[in-house]
Parts: sequence; structure tokens; C-alpha cells
Amino acid sequence: MTEPATATADGRSEESTGAFAWYKTLGKQGQKAFKGAYLGYALDSYDFWVLPLSLVAISATFALDKGQTGLLSTATLVASAFGGAAAGILADRIGRVKTLMVTVVAYALFTALCGLAPNYETLLVFRALQGLGFGGEWAAGAILIAEYASARHRGRAVAMIQGSWAVGWGLAVVAYTWIFSFVDETLAWRVMFFTGALPALLVIYVRRNISDPPVFKETSETKGRGSLSQIFAGDLARKTVFASLLATGVQGGYYTLATWVPAFLKTEKGLTVIGTGGYLAFLIGGAFCGYLTGGYFTDRIGRKNTFMIFAVLSAALIILYTQLPPSANEYVLFLGFPLGFCSSAIFSGFGAFLSELYPSHLRGTGQGFTYNLGRGLGAFFPTIIGFLATGGSIGGAMLFGAAAYGIAVVSLFGLPETRAQALA
Repeated sequence: MTEPATATADGRSEESTGAFAWYKTLGKQGQKAFKGAYLGYALDSYDFWVLPLSLVAISATFALDKGQTGLLSTATLVASAFGGAAAGILADRIGRVKTLMVTVVAYALFTALCGLAPNYETLLVFRALQGLGFGGEWAAGAILIAEYASARHRGRAVAMIQGSWAVGWGLAVVAYTWIFSFVDETLAWRVMFFTGALPALLVIYVRRNISDPPVFKETSETKGRGSLSQIFAGDLARKTVFASLLATGVQGGYYTLATWVPAFLKTEKGLTVIGTGGYLAFLIGGAFCGYLTGGYFTDRIGRKNTFMIFAVLSAALIILYTQLPPSANEYVLFLGFPLGFCSSAIFSGFGAFLSELYPSHLRGTGQGFTYNLGRGLGAFFPTIIGFLATGGSIGGAMLFGAAAYGIAVVSLFGLPETRAQALA
């Protein structure tokens, strides 16, 4: 049984217990916001994964080397750093909901345009522009839910939003498996990009059903709007620097996997489209469970301990996954689940942790800047690995991605613990 909950003036339950307490305490408006943010991030994920899954076909179409292939992902992620930082500032100035709508339209439009690219240079430009919306959506959606959630359940509530990344990833793999099985490779990758236009329909729901959280509305009337200079002032400067390093390490490791695992499985493990989909199913299944479970860890043992544990485990699993010999492919298959679990569980604490580091009028700016600066710097890992792989194997080059998690571990020594902290 669950205990009765009292309600605040905005209709949000102050306290509740049970498996779905994190959802109940959001209140009616918060629950609507959760649905919009969940769908937004899932579709954001879908549009991101269209490229890594199509890399082999794109490379063949435009006769690209591994360095050029890696640059496609890096351009997306570097642009997303600018898009995320800009969206964070925008979220503090025009509101969380309006920013969410702008970013969804941006990533849907430019994903579809990628399918029309006549050459590599045009594709590179469109993919970079897609990154602007891709980076901004998470910043707006995560802050929106963090401000609706109660302090006790914030880690789990925002982690559930992170979990939608695995849903979008899974949908992209299903679409990839189906489209590439029935459509010629030279056209299939373009069809994949065209399907990325569908998320734009989400804006209709967001506009009609979601409003900004009360804490933002109240603060925006009494405080100045966010700016980058403010997050580098006083005691916030230290938080901004080390939070950026944390985001760099975690995302450098993750985007190593996101960019190169499909190509690694096809070229070095010799898997077919169907075989690659099967291996990715284990990775995605682990990722989904990791996102959900990681949120409980952050609320139980703290934000920093959760980052520390999963950073170490992720690095170890990358090494195992890429260095086992071809005769051990069945072990690689099953290793996909814990690898997906750990490399995704580490993300579960980001939305809550970064929101708790900054006051309300700087929350969008601080979170958008630190997370997306980390994304931009972490984006260079896939390119470096691409160039390293030019003179060797992809699996060997991916070891460089494992080192990224060491940066994350070091950064934690400069950051405070914020578990169960009320938002300022």
C-alpha cells in the first residue's frame, strides 16, 4: 500500500511512496510535461542514431575514409554543444516549454534534409545543423522535469527521461533492420533520414498541454535572466569547470560506442545487417535497464558515487567488448547487455545533478553549457578513433574511448554531493 499524499498549491503531491512515487509527486501538470519530454528525448535519440546505423552505407555512397566518417559524428556533437548551450540560455529567457518546441522542430527538419544531401560536404553541413536541435532538446526537457519533481524523487524522475534514449535507439534499430533489408543500401540510408521528420508532430502536443514549472515562473519575475558570465562568477565557477569535465569524460566514452560499435560489428566481427541488429539488441536492452536503474542509485547512494561506480565499470567493459577474439563472438554478444547498462546508467544522474548545482535563474544556462561543452569536447573522441583506426583496427582504436571515463572520475573530486537537495 502507498501512503496518502498531500498536495501543494500547484497540484503536485509533496510526498508519496511506492514504485511510481516519482511520477505521482510530479502532479498533473508535471505528468503532462513528463510525457512531452519523454517523447521529445526518445525521438531526439532516434534522429541521432540514424547516422551511426547508416555510416557503412554512407561511406560506400560517397567513398569516404574512416577519418571522414568519424567527422560526421563529430560535427553533429560539436554543433550540439553550441545548440545545447544556446538552448540553456534560451530556456532561462523565454521558458522551458518554448525552447523545447524550437529544438524539436530543428532536429526533425535537418535530419530529413540529410536524406537529400547530394554529396559529403552537404551532408556534413545538414548533420551539423541537426546537432543544434539535438543538443538543445535534452537541456530543455531535463530542466523542465527536474523543476517539477520533488527533491526525494528527482533522480528517478529525470532518469526516466534519460531512459527514453534507449527507446528511440531501439526504434532506430528496428527501422534500420527493416529498411536495409528491403531497400537497396544506396537509397536505404536516405529513407532512414526521411523518417526523422516525424518528431516535428510532437510540437502540437507540447504547445497544447505543457506549461513552465511554478519555480521558474516565480524566479523569472524576480531574478535576472541567465548569462554565461554568471555561471563563471563566485563559487559557481568551480562547479562549472568540473561539471564540464565530468560531462566530457562520460560523453567521450559513450560516443565512442555510439559511433563505432555498428561499424566494429560489421567490419571486424563480420556480422550481417540482421546479425548486427541482434548484437545491438543486447546493447540497447542493457541501456534501457541502465537508465532506469541508475536513477534509483542516484537517489539512494548519491550522485557522485553513482558516477564513480559506472565510470570504472564502463571503461573495463569497453576493453573486454573490443579485445575478445573472433572465436569469442558469443561472449561479445552477451557482454553487450552489461556494457549498455553501465554506459547508460552513468547518464541517469546528469539531469538531476546539474539542475541542483545552479539556482533557478541560471539553471538552464548552467546545465546547457556544462553538459553540452562536455558533448562538444567528447565529440572529438570518435574522430580521433577514426584516424587511429585508419592505421589499425577499429577495436584497438576504441580503447582510447575507455580512457575518457578516467576524466570523469577525476572531475568528481571537485564537485559537491547534491542528493535530496531542494532546488534553489
